[in-house]
Order: sequence, then structure tokens, then C-alpha cells
Amino acid sequence: MRSKVQAHADFAPPAFFIPSLGLKGDLSPPSCTLLTPSMALPMRSLLTNPDRYLRSFRLFLEKSTEHQSMREFMERQLPDVIASIGNGKSTINVLSIGGGAGEMDLLILSKVQARYPGVAINNEVIEPSADQISKYKERVAQTSNLGKVKFTWHEETADEYESRMNAEKKSKKWDFIHMIQMLYYVKDIPATVRYFHSLLESQAKLLIILVSGKSGWETLWKKYGSSFPLNDLCSYVSSGDFPKILDSAGLKYQLYELPSHLDITSCFIEGDKDGELLLDFLTETLEFSKTAPPELKHQLMEELRKPGCSENRDGKVLFNNNLCAIVIEP
Repeated sequence: MRSKVQAHADFAPPAFFIPSLGLKGDLSPPSCTLLTPSMALPMRSLLTNPDRYLRSFRLFLEKSTEHQSMREFMERQLPDVIASIGNGKSTINVLSIGGGAGEMDLLILSKVQARYPGVAINNEVIEPSADQISKYKERVAQTSNLGKVKFTWHEETADEYESRMNAEKKSKKWDFIHMIQMLYYVKDIPATVRYFHSLLESQAKLLIILVSGKSGWETLWKKYGSSFPLNDLCSYVSSGDFPKILDSAGLKYQLYELPSHLDITSCFIEGDKDGELLLDFLTETLEFSKTAPPELKHQLMEELRKPGCSENRDGKVLFNNNLCAIVIEP
């Protein structure tokens, strides 16, 4: 699965979402059961232990090129994507869905400012985590050259934003809308995309970034997802699902593959603590190495070595962590 935990960084990798480290439901562990030697430990979601999830997430960021991959897209492709969004405008309206702590948001805003120097920008942020909004505000306070940018934060999900707008009978139009690593957490992905697409101005763009359909995550989760302890906080979706969604809605779009990898060499070292944490993250399973049925663990470890998931390079096993950026026209 894909995840965005946003506790110490903006965008996370596949696994599952903790909106504000578990505020959407009770993440307390179930009552303890005395185990006899013959009883296997049950497989449980990694979300039942937020501290271990965070540790595995931080390790993922350390071992992967996820953030570098997104930054390269922002530096190289984004200027062309936003080249006409503000033509003739006195104010450019930007909507960030799932803005997290603002790292990528501020990079996007810097590109908009560079393209339209001196033009006022209205940047509204939809983010369900109060903790992340607080970090975002701190980041803004520490960043110079934002004098022409007005920030507004809304502590809510994309679904809640849509409901609020409908209740208030509002339909504000936007010049640029971006959804980075967040579509895994909406109830109805096609409907959500159609709704926010309907809010685009005539020269606007909608940017979506999510896991690539050509990534190892796609292979891993399509094959073994049903064996992992699932929950209802997140659904699996990749860029491979999007041509059908967008074509059926008659939308014009472009896809950009963003190469990224994750060093999972330590996963193959028995007893390696980092390896065990990464396996937890890859499978969204708490203590996967200790609780997975032996046959499942064996099959999964074999799968992780195969070309559909990883490649061997310079003595390392590099998991395909590719992302995909989808730019949708009005």
C-alpha cells in the first residue's frame, strides 16, 4: 500500500495512512492473550503500534530516493506544467489537498512565484492533521520571500472539504490544484478526481502524484495484499489504474514516470533490525518477520528479489519505488 504518515516528513511511501497518528479510530493494541509455545502470534497492522510505524517510515525516507524523485519533478517538469496557469491574473489561487507539513507545497509555490514574479498567490491547504498544520505554519514562518502568498489552512479531509463546499453551496475555482500522495485515503477516487477537476479555471492544472503502476509496490500488493492485515483507512491504487479512470471521464492528461528506489538489502539479513522495520513497512504488518506464516514469508522474500519488484545493483537489492505524476487539463 501507499502511505502518508506526515509526522516528520511530507510524503510517505506505500503502507497505510495515520491521519494524525491514529486520530481516526482507536489504535490501542487489543487486549493481551497468553500464548502457549504452540500458538502463533497473530499478524496485526503496523498501525497498532504508531511508534514502530514512525520508525519504519523514517527509515524508509532514509533508505529511499522518494523525496529526491519528487523534487526533481518540481525542478524540471513543474515550470512547464504551470506555464500558463496565471496568465492575465492579478491573483493565482492554489489548492493543496493533503499538504502535510508543507515541504513540497513551498517548493511548488516557489516555482509559481518564479513564473509570475510579483503576482499575489492565495494558497489554501486541506490537511486533516493538526500536528502537520502546526509544522506547516512553522515552516512558513521560517521561509523568506513569501510576502505575496496568503496562506489559509483547513483541518479536514478532501471528502470533508467537498461536503463543506456543497453545504455552503460554494464552488470556488482554482488555478492549480495538487494532490500528492493522498488519493489512497478517499472513499471514491474517480468521484474525488471529477469533483476537484470541476473546480479548475480554464487554464488551470490538476497535479496528482502517487505510486507508479510500474513499481515494485504494484507487484507486491497485487500479489500479496490480500495476505496482509488490511484495514479500512487506505485503499490500494497506482498510476496503472488512472488511464481507465480518466479516459472514462473524458479528461485530457499527461503521465510522468518518476524513478525512485528503496535499498532493501538489509531485509535479507536474518535478524537485522533495519531489515525487519523495512519489511514491516513493505507489508504494513507489525513484526512481519516474527508473525507471518513461514510459507508467506518465504514467498514474499523470494518475490522481493525478482525483477518485478527489485534489481540487484552494486551488491545491493534496490526495490522499485517509482512514482508517477499525472497532470490533468481543465
